[in-house]
Amino acid sequence: MITRDIASFLQTATDAAPDFGPPTARAAFMVAPDGFQLAEQSAADNRYMAQADGFDAARASAQHRDLQRAISQVVPTVCFAGDPETPDALFPNNVFGTARVDGQARYVIGRMRHPVRQREAERADIRGFFGDVLGYAPVDLSGQPHPCELTGALVIDRVRGLGFAGLSERCDEEGARLMHEAFGLRATLMFDLAPGEYHTNVVLAVLAGRAAVICPRGFADPAVIDALASLYGPHAIKLAPDEHAAFAGNCIALSGDRVWMSAQAGRTLQPSTREAFAAAGFTVDTVELDAIEAGGGSLRCCIGEVF
Repeated sequence: MITRDIASFLQTATDAAPDFGPPTARAAFMVAPDGFQLAEQSAADNRYMAQADGFDAARASAQHRDLQRAISQVVPTVCFAGDPETPDALFPNNVFGTARVDGQARYVIGRMRHPVRQREAERADIRGFFGDVLGYAPVDLSGQPHPCELTGALVIDRVRGLGFAGLSERCDEEGARLMHEAFGLRATLMFDLAPGEYHTNVVLAVLAGRAAVICPRGFADPAVIDALASLYGPHAIKLAPDEHAAFAGNCIALSGDRVWMSAQAGRTLQPSTREAFAAAGFTVDTVELDAIEAGGGSLRCCIGEVF
């Protein structure tokens, strides 16, 4: 089911067995920030992006390598070459995603809102890696008209098969429905993001199926926050505004015991927030990513997951 009805979603989600899939990915993929610079089209609806003089391509490249090196400690991590014609390509989770539906592996290609990002979906090397090398079946949403920027717009609880689709210019209701079907989810809740928010994964993370990191100011309807708190109980971690602004909500678990976020995000965490992560069974690991964050995304945005 896919719905805006919170009560109906909760009824299904609460009964969903934790047997849909593994809690964390078995590998990760990245795209290097080659030619990293301000993408004017993306800046039109991404308030987190810096001005053009805030971009340091060399520093971003070094930090990106540091990130790959760090998460390679946890999962095998492949990095594809970047392309100066696609300056936002270092955030590949918006364009390429993976799933296993009825035991069959598939890769999903999203439909980006802006033409500068639509070029990323055409990459033959990434398509070939998933299709020809890994043998994943394609589900190509890139040619239809509805924006659906994959796990930027859709946060997934892989353990229970639940989706949380924040609607904005980057994802409309039909786009959310297409993603719900492409990832084979049991239930997806659609809701409006707060004005000025562009992607759900900046304001919400689900960690290994057992914790949710929530930025309350990112949601238009407080009832959605209550629903998340109901589902994830004592491990619904609500972030303060400064933690939200520093991308602490843009975090990811690649194993059952560690949550990754940028160093800037880590420095803003209040002691009570760190305690909440620890209570959920996670230590916090960080990587310096200030140059990459000039592009309007943070650590989780740089990591595509392979299931």
